[in-house]
Amino acid sequence: MRLQCEVEVRSRLLPTCGLRGRAKGTRALLSLGRQPERPPGRGGASAGHSVYLMVCTARDRAGARYKLKENIEQFFTKFVEEGKATVRLKEPAVDVCLSKANASNLKSFLAAVRLAHRGTDVEALPLSVLVPAKTSEVEKPKTKMVITSRRDYPLTKNFPYSLEHLQASYCKLARVDMRMLCLKKLRKLDLSHNHIKKLPETIGDLVSLQELNLHNNHLESFCIALCNSTLQKSLQFLDLSQNKIKALPVQFCQLKELVHLKLDDNELIRLPFKMGRLSQLRFLSAARNKLPFLPSDFRNLSLEKLDLFGNPFEQPNPLVPSIHLKIPLTLLESAARATVNYRIPYDRHLLPSHLCEDLEVAKTCQCGSACLSCFIQTTVTMNLHYVAHTVVLVDNMGGTEAPIVCYFCSLTCYSQFLDRSLQRSNR
Repeated sequence: MRLQCEVEVRSRLLPTCGLRGRAKGTRALLSLGRQPERPPGRGGASAGHSVYLMVCTARDRAGARYKLKENIEQFFTKFVEEGKATVRLKEPAVDVCLSKANASNLKSFLAAVRLAHRGTDVEALPLSVLVPAKTSEVEKPKTKMVITSRRDYPLTKNFPYSLEHLQASYCKLARVDMRMLCLKKLRKLDLSHNHIKKLPETIGDLVSLQELNLHNNHLESFCIALCNSTLQKSLQFLDLSQNKIKALPVQFCQLKELVHLKLDDNELIRLPFKMGRLSQLRFLSAARNKLPFLPSDFRNLSLEKLDLFGNPFEQPNPLVPSIHLKIPLTLLESAARATVNYRIPYDRHLLPSHLCEDLEVAKTCQCGSACLSCFIQTTVTMNLHYVAHTVVLVDNMGGTEAPIVCYFCSLTCYSQFLDRSLQRSNR
């Protein structure tokens, strides 16, 4: 019979006895069994008839043995339901303190220890010969695993449940291994340099995940389900660089704990519409994509470093707008604007889901009013130092400016914008 837990062996005598602190606070394997048979000694007695308690740790895999028959002074089991108990021995005078054990297994183990103490016939107990513990049974739970080749990737064994950091790079993985999604303590997952084309929605079940590295894969999208998952509260670092992503969903901006975001070397034709909602974002790189301009909400970011080098930004021309106005406004547009402007509560129980989605991505005019499908759109130049302390040059000419989209809810707002622009240019 065996029990895995943490053990502290405390001496009740002077510290010089050498037993104080043995296995203190360490993972250990407790075994209950018979001593290996030995030839009879002078008295002709065999050592195989006594039951012993053996404590094995990583430092002492051979184990320390304690005889049990009529050798237990007291049991302390007040907190056994919490996986804690203490067995006080007479000789040597030590307390074997157990913790972090499975409560059910601990109860069964203590019951067997009691029977051994009372001198129950050895043959009546389900005992085996005591043997040293295996390394895997007494080592501390593994928290980090790094795999950098297909040859080393585990195919038949599960990943240790205690993992907090898992790297599986250069393994030619075509999909995320579902065994990884059972690692509830995982904080860092590195699957870079593989062939992954799609992410499973269940990655969102990794409630502790803070860092996700998917650099150099074959991803074409980032699914909405992940944006609506528990990653909203945990994910701080996301590397999607060197993939084939053309656009990120609007819901991507619900990952509000993001601090580092890498989008380099994709095929992005736009950034998320509500980018400015990423209030914790400090490091953003989206170099070598296909961005023609930046979303209007981009100006709400507050970054430490920004890299947009190598994008084919268009030359801003505020005098050539894209007009999507309907005069008079439709009833739907008027009602939607009022809902957003006056912050009228709504949800999917009150409105159809597609209307809720439209309201959530309402555009904001420079006057502060909302507009949905009726607006005037143009682009203006923004110096990127407005949103970032450190800016990597946008092009080889030393520029740090990029075009940003502007929306206007009416001809009046657009005309006022043009007047201000002309006044600035004439100064």
